[in-house]
Amino acid sequence: MIRKLLLPTDFSENAWNAIIYALKLYANESCTFYLLHSMKVKASTMSNFSNKLSNAIRKAALKDMLDLKKMVERVNANANHSFEIMISNSDLQKAIESAIKKHQIQLVVMGTKGASGVKELFFGSNTVEIIKHTKLCPILTIPNNFDFTAPKKIAFATDFSRFYEEKEITPIQRLTELYNSEIAILHLNNKENLNEVQAYNFKILENHLKAYKHHFYWMPNYAKKAEDINNFIKDQKINILAMVHYSHSFIEKITKEPVIKSIGFRPIVPFLVIPE
Repeated sequence: MIRKLLLPTDFSENAWNAIIYALKLYANESCTFYLLHSMKVKASTMSNFSNKLSNAIRKAALKDMLDLKKMVERVNANANHSFEIMISNSDLQKAIESAIKKHQIQLVVMGTKGASGVKELFFGSNTVEIIKHTKLCPILTIPNNFDFTAPKKIAFATDFSRFYEEKEITPIQRLTELYNSEIAILHLNNKENLNEVQAYNFKILENHLKAYKHHFYWMPNYAKKAEDINNFIKDQKINILAMVHYSHSFIEKITKEPVIKSIGFRPIVPFLVIPE
């Protein structure tokens, strides 16, 4: 089966780093990578442009995309990988959603450059919007300057308050299969404190993962979940963190808060966001 991945780019170093990560992650798989660039211009600005200037901008973007494709093919040299380029006049979110539907994309891989150049922010504003609104397929975000490491250990953070369907666990299973990885299920509570619903969901998740190497980790009721997760990542040498994005989830909370409040959760490893 040929995997289909979408790689959005603004031609930045951060976007290039995410592309390289994706190529290395799927080095042993047959893949089609779709390189996507959104050249949406604000209406107020566009009104001042002549059609001639607009066409010139698109022509320049096409040249940049063709150059990017050549560069990717040169550094990749993998016969099982093919590349397609896409340029959209829509904003990034709509461009991504359109590409997912048109090409049956299975995973979006993108960078997490901080807004306004402030590295401590949770994510760049574009990435936050994509995570909040794109529910068509999983999104793997790559921290700035992150060097590829084979994901031998993947963390899945949950509070067991929600029943996970098979389709929500499948992206983790597929990642695990790439490198025969171990899945570390992290619950920020004591096992003894699981209520009846949580205990049931725990058993269901355990059944989903019975064919995969996995371990459960139980953490006390710490005050700051963001810090606890990052500490867990460091202590357990986690290579990828995964969560399911649903109503009232941890992901929804940190993407809805003012950015300044989200400083505690900086993405220190690639972060897989799975839509419900």
